[in-house]
Amino acid sequence: MIDGQKVLGIIPARGGSKTIPRKNLKLLAGKPLIAWTIEEAHKSQYIDRLVFSSEDAEIIRVAKEWGCEAPFVRPAHLAEDETPGIEPVIHAINSIREKYDYIVLLQPTSPLRTVNDIDDCISCCIQEAAPVCVSVSVVNKSPYWMYTLNEHQKIFPLMQIEHSIERRQDLPPVYELNGAVYVAQTDYLLREKSFIGDKTLAYIMPADRSRDIDNEMDFIYCEIIKSLLI
Repeated sequence: MIDGQKVLGIIPARGGSKTIPRKNLKLLAGKPLIAWTIEEAHKSQYIDRLVFSSEDAEIIRVAKEWGCEAPFVRPAHLAEDETPGIEPVIHAINSIREKYDYIVLLQPTSPLRTVNDIDDCISCCIQEAAPVCVSVSVVNKSPYWMYTLNEHQKIFPLMQIEHSIERRQDLPPVYELNGAVYVAQTDYLLREKSFIGDKTLAYIMPADRSRDIDNEMDFIYCEIIKSLLI
């Protein structure tokens, strides 16, 4: 709880994965991938309840072994490749009888995120009186130096700017969603059905904790970092 506001944490993890088979259960530095997020979420001083959402019986069993509550089974149609990411979150909110003021979405594919990132993002949302706050990081490659091609393979700037920028130091900062922490007022989320909108506040995370596991190289990178920190 924070400032009298009750907070529900949700960890979604489906069984399917195209790039890494059974990714959410794959051992990363000796622990199932989902365990890293469960452990950090349990350290939060603000999350009142942490629940797990999955359609997969084995993943649910492992989540429970690592101390995460799984009070429901997600319907299979909400665990398909084409399922919008917000749908499992809405399902989780509606599947719990108790009401919470804020929702915190924690995807297990961000194992380098720390409890400080979780709590600081929640605190940022509350202190700034924002209905929603998401974690971002500075992009490694600036879109101001990127190009698109026409049908004749000629290049054109991806982003139009008034004058050319020749030094990297002069590039304006650009951020991307890193997928680590999403915080929103429950009523706002149920109404808007999205964490991203014109009222979304940004919580900036350093790049070294912002790796989102999407492929084998991401997994290897995160495993190396975690192994060094153990």
